[in-house]
Amino acid sequence: MRRRELLRAAGGLAALATLPARRLSASSRESAATSHRMIGVGSEFEREPLRRPFGFKGGYMSEIWQAAVLAVGSAGSRHIGLGTQNVLWSDAEVFAGHSESGGNALMYAVTEHALRLAKDRPFATPVDLLEGLLPEAHEYARAVTGRRDLRATFTLNALVPVDNAAWLLYASETGRQDFDEMIPPAFRPALAHRHREVAAVPLMAYSVPIAEIGQAVADGFFVMKIKIGQPGTQQEMLEKDKARLSEIHAAIAQVETPHTASGRLPYYFDANGRYESRETLERLLDHARRIGAFDQIAILEEPFPEHLEERADDLGVRVAADETAHTDEDAARRIELGYGAIAVKAIAKTLSMTLKIAAVAHKRGVPCFCADLTVNPILVEWNKSVAARLAPFPGLGVGLLETNGHQNYRDWETMRSHHPCPDALWASPVDGVFRLDDDFYRRSACLFETSPHYARLFEEEH
Repeated sequence: MRRRELLRAAGGLAALATLPARRLSASSRESAATSHRMIGVGSEFEREPLRRPFGFKGGYMSEIWQAAVLAVGSAGSRHIGLGTQNVLWSDAEVFAGHSESGGNALMYAVTEHALRLAKDRPFATPVDLLEGLLPEAHEYARAVTGRRDLRATFTLNALVPVDNAAWLLYASETGRQDFDEMIPPAFRPALAHRHREVAAVPLMAYSVPIAEIGQAVADGFFVMKIKIGQPGTQQEMLEKDKARLSEIHAAIAQVETPHTASGRLPYYFDANGRYESRETLERLLDHARRIGAFDQIAILEEPFPEHLEERADDLGVRVAADETAHTDEDAARRIELGYGAIAVKAIAKTLSMTLKIAAVAHKRGVPCFCADLTVNPILVEWNKSVAARLAPFPGLGVGLLETNGHQNYRDWETMRSHHPCPDALWASPVDGVFRLDDDFYRRSACLFETSPHYARLFEEEH
């Protein structure tokens, strides 16, 4: 479906009046002579069906929209930024308040609006561009969704393709077509490592059978992200989660791995903010103790809803922040509350915001890892490029990269064919890890190579 068709389907959302453009700061005006601009822009999207309903946050998705943005530089260079939309993850209230396509249409309208704001706007680095776009784009997103309390992650998710296009344009115009050189010096300390192995983390949603989890372990995956916080009342959710944990532990508790000091598999649970009280969460953790699973919990991600600012450093497990760490300021607040890790998502909150969040966490000695958004294979490489450079995750000694597209997209192999380097040794995991050789770093994961498939989306434009 082309953009013009979407706008008709969305009831002309993108035709809503735009907000006044933010005025350039003095420093931005001073650097205008050496700044970068998108002098031409375009956007398209594709709908990718899932293999089965994908459940988390008490809801289910059936398809995921892939947004693509074209940015034309002042010298005529063309760059395509990609984004994967996830309304359920970014704001579950918007997802619940609309049809699945309706929610996706709203997010795409925000992408389109932000792209128009970005056109002809000078920027020194993409981080500067994001800082200017985010407040205006978020106000627009609030208007089209009708939610003044809209989560910032909704707007950041919509901005990913615009931000990626800006980075590619910036890299081209500065001659920095190398991922390490492209990152501004202020953010490099947080991305100073060069892992040779990064753990590939599959996702086990509510509907994934226990047998499939066992098969993933047999295939060599040793860290798995398990969705908890199942649908229903708080009591119903707790009982379902206890039963799920018992089933999983019974199936894989005896499996050994060389990747941990204990030799046991680390458990990574993601509640997506579904536990509305500390007491309910403690009952789940008590159950984990009773069945002998507690000591294997390496990460407990986002147990509480955002408004519940509970301490997280006295639960006996490492609690990680994800969608509540919308921005670098939010991440700093979560760290103050005792969160012991931050899930960064260059593919969900933009690379620009991810750099800012990673810098805050690095300064405070809090580890980061890369979580997925069920993104397409090219976006996996953007996330992998960050995971490859973050400090090793405590207790594992390697980087962590969640990637679950191969589990969930119906046409994953077709999507893989859109990758500029689909057959590179580092593009697919082997025995549960991505092996990152010199070629991966030398070619910067092929991020600067154009995908013919996505280029064809814009053959008629500019």
